[in-house]
Amino acid sequence: MSFITVKNLWKQYGDQIVLENLNLSVSQGEFCTLVGASGCGKSTFLKMLLGQETSSQGKLLLEGNTFPREPDRNRGVVFQRYSVFPHLTVRQNVLLGLELEQRPFLGKLFGSARREALKEVDAMLESVGLAHAANKWPHELSGGMQQRLAIAQSFVMKPRILLLDEPFGALDPGIRGDMHELILKLWRDTGTTIFMVTHDLYEGFHLGTRLLVFDKVRNDPQQPEAFGATITYDLPIGQNDRKIYKSIETSVSKTARSLSA
Repeated sequence: MSFITVKNLWKQYGDQIVLENLNLSVSQGEFCTLVGASGCGKSTFLKMLLGQETSSQGKLLLEGNTFPREPDRNRGVVFQRYSVFPHLTVRQNVLLGLELEQRPFLGKLFGSARREALKEVDAMLESVGLAHAANKWPHELSGGMQQRLAIAQSFVMKPRILLLDEPFGALDPGIRGDMHELILKLWRDTGTTIFMVTHDLYEGFHLGTRLLVFDKVRNDPQQPEAFGATITYDLPIGQNDRKIYKSIETSVSKTARSLSA
Protein backbone atom coordinates (compact mmCIF):
# COMPACT_ATOMS: atom_id res chain seq x y z
CA MET A 1 0.00 0.00 0.00
CA SER A 2 1.29 3.44 -0.88
CA PHE A 3 1.73 6.05 1.85
CA ILE A 4 -0.30 8.73 0.05
CA THR A 5 -2.81 7.98 -2.71
CA VAL A 6 -4.56 10.54 -4.89
CA LYS A 7 -7.43 9.20 -7.03
CA ASN A 8 -9.27 11.27 -9.64
CA LEU A 9 -8.94 14.37 -7.45
CA TRP A 10 -10.72 17.60 -8.44
CA LYS A 11 -10.88 21.00 -6.76
CA GLN A 12 -13.43 23.59 -7.78
CA TYR A 13 -14.49 26.97 -6.37
CA GLY A 14 -17.90 27.85 -7.75
CA ASP A 15 -17.53 27.81 -11.54
CA GLN A 16 -13.73 27.88 -11.38
CA ILE A 17 -12.01 24.52 -11.75
CA VAL A 18 -8.51 24.72 -10.25
CA LEU A 19 -7.42 21.07 -10.35
CA GLU A 20 -8.82 18.20 -12.37
CA ASN A 21 -8.26 14.46 -12.41
CA LEU A 22 -5.10 14.25 -10.28
CA ASN A 23 -3.76 10.73 -9.80
CA LEU A 24 -0.70 10.03 -7.70
CA SER A 25 0.85 7.36 -5.50
CA VAL A 26 3.63 8.43 -3.11
CA SER A 27 5.78 6.18 -0.95
CA GLN A 28 6.87 7.15 2.54
CA GLY A 29 10.10 9.15 2.55
CA GLU A 30 9.85 10.54 -0.98
CA PHE A 31 10.80 14.16 -1.71
CA CYS A 32 8.33 15.47 -4.30
CA THR A 33 8.95 18.85 -5.90
CA LEU A 34 5.99 20.60 -7.56
CA VAL A 35 6.56 23.01 -10.44
CA GLY A 36 4.25 24.84 -12.82
CA ALA A 37 3.03 28.30 -13.72
CA SER A 38 1.59 30.62 -11.05
CA GLY A 39 -2.11 29.99 -10.54
CA CYS A 40 -2.16 26.37 -11.71
CA GLY A 41 -3.10 24.88 -8.34
CA LYS A 42 0.17 23.79 -6.74
CA SER A 43 -0.45 25.65 -3.46
CA THR A 44 -4.09 24.52 -3.50
CA PHE A 45 -2.88 20.93 -3.62
CA LEU A 46 -0.59 21.58 -0.63
CA LYS A 47 -3.56 23.02 1.29
CA MET A 48 -5.51 19.85 0.56
CA LEU A 49 -2.64 17.73 1.90
CA LEU A 50 -2.49 19.98 4.98
CA GLY A 51 -6.23 19.71 5.62
CA GLN A 52 -7.06 23.37 4.99
CA GLU A 53 -9.00 22.50 1.83
CA THR A 54 -11.20 19.54 0.91
CA SER A 55 -11.60 17.93 -2.49
CA SER A 56 -14.60 18.60 -4.72
CA GLN A 57 -14.37 15.11 -6.21
CA GLY A 58 -12.12 12.10 -5.87
CA LYS A 59 -10.11 10.67 -3.01
CA LEU A 60 -7.08 11.75 -1.00
CA LEU A 61 -5.86 8.88 1.16
CA LEU A 62 -3.20 8.48 3.84
CA GLU A 63 -2.27 4.80 4.25
CA GLY A 64 -5.62 3.83 2.78
CA ASN A 65 -7.70 6.13 4.99
CA THR A 66 -9.22 9.50 4.20
CA PHE A 67 -6.85 12.36 5.03
CA PRO A 68 -7.60 14.05 8.38
CA ARG A 69 -9.86 17.06 7.82
CA GLU A 70 -7.88 19.38 10.08
CA PRO A 71 -4.14 20.15 10.23
CA ASP A 72 -2.35 18.05 12.87
CA ARG A 73 1.15 17.39 14.20
CA ASN A 74 1.76 14.76 11.52
CA ARG A 75 1.83 17.50 8.87
CA GLY A 76 4.28 20.38 9.12
CA VAL A 77 4.31 23.39 6.84
CA VAL A 78 6.84 26.11 5.96
CA PHE A 79 5.84 29.10 3.84
CA GLN A 80 7.89 31.65 1.90
CA ARG A 81 7.07 34.28 4.51
CA TYR A 82 8.68 33.47 7.82
CA SER A 83 6.01 32.01 10.11
CA VAL A 84 7.66 32.84 13.43
CA PHE A 85 6.35 34.58 16.53
CA PRO A 86 8.07 37.97 16.94
CA HIS A 87 7.39 38.19 20.70
CA LEU A 88 9.20 34.91 21.45
CA THR A 89 12.91 34.15 21.39
CA VAL A 90 14.32 31.59 18.94
CA ARG A 91 14.30 28.90 21.63
CA GLN A 92 10.78 29.79 22.77
CA ASN A 93 9.52 29.70 19.16
CA VAL A 94 10.68 26.11 18.73
CA LEU A 95 9.51 25.06 22.21
CA LEU A 96 5.99 26.41 21.69
CA GLY A 97 4.78 23.57 19.47
CA LEU A 98 5.86 20.92 21.99
CA GLU A 99 4.20 22.82 24.82
CA LEU A 100 0.91 23.22 22.99
CA GLU A 101 0.90 19.56 22.00
CA GLN A 102 1.45 18.29 25.54
CA ARG A 103 -0.40 21.04 27.41
CA PRO A 104 -2.97 22.46 24.94
CA PHE A 105 -4.86 24.44 27.58
CA LEU A 106 -2.00 25.77 29.70
CA GLY A 107 0.47 26.12 26.83
CA LYS A 108 3.33 25.56 29.29
CA LEU A 109 5.48 22.65 30.40
CA PHE A 110 7.01 22.33 33.86
CA GLY A 111 9.59 20.24 35.66
CA SER A 112 11.03 17.17 33.94
CA ALA A 113 8.65 17.50 30.97
CA ARG A 114 10.01 20.98 30.24
CA ARG A 115 13.63 19.83 30.63
CA GLU A 116 13.09 16.98 28.16
CA ALA A 117 11.35 19.29 25.70
CA LEU A 118 14.20 21.81 25.92
CA LYS A 119 16.70 19.03 25.16
CA GLU A 120 14.77 18.34 21.94
CA VAL A 121 14.63 22.04 21.14
CA ASP A 122 18.36 22.57 21.68
CA ALA A 123 19.21 19.52 19.58
CA MET A 124 17.03 20.85 16.76
CA LEU A 125 18.58 24.32 16.97
CA GLU A 126 22.00 22.70 16.76
CA SER A 127 20.98 20.73 13.67
CA VAL A 128 19.74 23.85 11.84
CA GLY A 129 22.71 25.98 12.87
CA LEU A 130 20.91 28.26 15.30
CA ALA A 131 22.31 27.11 18.65
CA HIS A 132 24.28 30.35 18.95
CA ALA A 133 21.10 32.40 18.41
CA ALA A 134 18.83 30.55 20.87
CA ASN A 135 18.12 33.67 22.96
CA LYS A 136 17.81 36.15 20.12
CA TRP A 137 14.54 37.69 18.93
CA PRO A 138 13.33 36.96 15.38
CA HIS A 139 13.89 40.56 14.27
CA GLU A 140 17.57 40.15 15.13
CA LEU A 141 17.92 37.31 12.60
CA SER A 142 18.66 37.51 8.89
CA GLY A 143 16.11 36.20 6.40
CA GLY A 144 17.96 32.92 6.04
CA MET A 145 18.17 32.47 9.81
CA GLN A 146 14.45 33.18 10.18
CA GLN A 147 13.71 30.49 7.61
CA ARG A 148 15.98 28.08 9.50
CA LEU A 149 13.88 28.87 12.57
CA ALA A 150 10.64 28.14 10.69
CA ILE A 151 12.08 24.81 9.54
CA ALA A 152 13.15 23.98 13.10
CA GLN A 153 9.60 24.72 14.30
CA SER A 154 8.25 22.14 11.86
CA PHE A 155 10.88 19.42 12.26
CA VAL A 156 10.86 19.46 16.07
CA MET A 157 7.30 18.11 15.90
CA LYS A 158 8.57 15.09 13.92
CA PRO A 159 5.90 15.37 11.20
CA ARG A 160 5.35 12.44 8.87
CA ILE A 161 4.65 14.87 6.03
CA LEU A 162 6.32 18.26 5.50
CA LEU A 163 4.79 20.79 3.10
CA LEU A 164 7.03 23.55 1.76
CA ASP A 165 5.42 26.40 -0.20
CA GLU A 166 8.26 28.23 -1.98
CA PRO A 167 10.25 28.33 1.27
CA PHE A 168 13.41 29.76 -0.29
CA GLY A 169 11.90 32.13 -2.86
CA ALA A 170 12.75 35.29 -0.90
CA LEU A 171 16.38 34.34 -0.23
CA ASP A 172 19.42 35.35 -2.25
CA PRO A 173 21.21 32.60 -4.25
CA GLY A 174 24.03 32.05 -1.78
CA ILE A 175 21.72 31.58 1.18
CA ARG A 176 19.40 29.39 -0.90
CA GLY A 177 22.28 27.02 -1.54
CA ASP A 178 22.88 26.70 2.20
CA MET A 179 19.18 26.09 2.78
CA HIS A 180 19.14 23.38 0.12
CA GLU A 181 21.87 21.51 1.96
CA LEU A 182 20.05 21.96 5.27
CA ILE A 183 16.69 20.64 4.06
CA LEU A 184 18.35 17.67 2.34
CA LYS A 185 20.25 16.80 5.54
CA LEU A 186 17.09 16.98 7.68
CA TRP A 187 15.14 14.95 5.13
CA ARG A 188 17.80 12.22 5.05
CA ASP A 189 18.07 12.17 8.85
CA THR A 190 14.32 11.95 9.49
CA GLY A 191 12.83 10.13 6.50
CA THR A 192 10.02 12.68 6.35
CA THR A 193 7.85 12.68 3.22
CA ILE A 194 8.21 16.13 1.65
CA PHE A 195 6.16 18.05 -0.91
CA MET A 196 7.76 21.32 -2.02
CA VAL A 197 6.33 23.96 -4.37
CA THR A 198 8.95 25.91 -6.29
CA HIS A 199 9.11 28.11 -9.38
CA ASP A 200 12.79 27.27 -9.83
CA LEU A 201 13.19 24.23 -12.09
CA TYR A 202 16.81 23.78 -11.05
CA GLU A 203 15.72 23.68 -7.40
CA GLY A 204 13.03 21.15 -8.28
CA PHE A 205 15.52 18.83 -9.99
CA HIS A 206 18.26 19.37 -7.41
CA LEU A 207 16.23 18.69 -4.27
CA GLY A 208 13.54 16.20 -5.19
CA THR A 209 13.54 12.47 -5.73
CA ARG A 210 10.50 13.07 -7.91
CA LEU A 211 9.36 16.02 -10.00
CA LEU A 212 5.63 16.72 -10.48
CA VAL A 213 4.67 19.25 -13.15
CA PHE A 214 1.24 20.89 -12.88
CA ASP A 215 -0.13 22.16 -16.17
CA LYS A 216 -3.38 22.78 -18.02
CA VAL A 217 -3.83 20.31 -20.86
CA ARG A 218 -7.22 21.74 -21.83
CA ASN A 219 -7.82 25.44 -22.44
CA ASP A 220 -10.84 27.41 -23.65
CA PRO A 221 -10.05 31.10 -24.27
CA GLN A 222 -13.77 31.87 -23.98
CA GLN A 223 -14.05 30.10 -20.62
CA PRO A 224 -10.60 30.17 -18.97
CA GLU A 225 -11.98 28.84 -15.68
CA ALA A 226 -13.74 25.83 -17.23
CA PHE A 227 -10.72 23.53 -17.00
CA GLY A 228 -8.15 22.94 -14.29
CA ALA A 229 -4.55 21.82 -14.10
CA THR A 230 -3.43 18.25 -13.72
CA ILE A 231 -0.08 16.46 -13.33
CA THR A 232 1.42 16.31 -16.82
CA TYR A 233 4.88 15.03 -15.87
CA ASP A 234 5.77 12.68 -13.02
CA LEU A 235 9.51 12.10 -13.22
CA PRO A 236 11.83 10.15 -10.92
CA ILE A 237 14.85 12.41 -10.52
CA GLY A 238 17.97 10.79 -11.91
CA GLN A 239 16.28 9.62 -15.08
CA ASN A 240 16.07 13.09 -16.57
CA ASP A 241 18.31 14.81 -19.08
CA ARG A 242 18.66 18.25 -20.64
CA LYS A 243 15.93 17.55 -23.23
CA ILE A 244 13.38 16.68 -20.54
CA TYR A 245 14.38 19.74 -18.49
CA LYS A 246 13.96 21.97 -21.55
CA SER A 247 10.61 20.39 -22.44
CA ILE A 248 9.23 21.06 -18.97
CA GLU A 249 10.60 24.60 -18.97
CA THR A 250 8.82 25.29 -22.28
CA SER A 251 5.56 23.76 -21.00
CA VAL A 252 5.61 25.86 -17.83
CA SER A 253 6.30 29.04 -19.81
CA LYS A 254 3.40 28.36 -22.20
CA THR A 255 1.01 27.77 -19.29
CA ALA A 256 2.16 30.97 -17.58
CA ARG A 257 1.36 32.95 -20.75
CA SER A 258 -2.08 31.35 -21.10
CA LEU A 259 -2.97 32.03 -17.45
CA SER A 260 -1.95 35.67 -17.72
CA ALA A 261 -3.77 36.26 -21.03
